[in-house]
Amino acid sequence: MTPLEKLELEACLRRASEILYNNSAPENLKNLEDIEKTVRNKILEEVSPRIGVFLSREKQKPVEDKKEL
Repeated sequence: MTPLEKLELEACLRRASEILYNNSAPENLKNLEDIEKTVRNKILEEVSPRIGVFLSREKQKPVEDKKEL
């Protein structure tokens, strides 16, 4: 990853964090345990599915059949 790409990624993640925070119930952000649960749920519900789409678009390397003699 280039330094420019790292900066772009950081900016995107900062904005995504703001959006997720703004769409979280305030009562779920009062202590560390609740914050951790909220972050985990947001990642599972909102972030991971989109990353999965990205990964599924990547070309898969063909698996070679290795036959043992």
